[in-house]
Amino acid sequence: MNEDTCIFSPGEYIPVVNFSKCEAKGPCIEVCPYDVFELKQISFADYKELTLGGKIKTFVHGKDKAYATRANQCHGCGLCVEACPEKAIRLVKT
Repeated sequence: MNEDTCIFSPGEYIPVVNFSKCEAKGPCIEVCPYDVFELKQISFADYKELTLGGKIKTFVHGKDKAYATRANQCHGCGLCVEACPEKAIRLVKT
């Protein structure tokens, strides 16, 4: 898949990151042609919602997570879903 296969309008689909699974390795950032993601420290509110395993994983990986900070720019191509080694991203129709 490449940028040419991103056939949906921006914001028609948005990426949702499961923070309990995300290890902030960053391939979603590298493959996204629309600059939707960024790595940043997990917020306190998001941290509280993690599973116990997710909290441990978050601590081990330096408390960073992939956030879809520009989700409205997503074209729904699925490159991020395919690239994520933890299978922590899914696309949701808005």
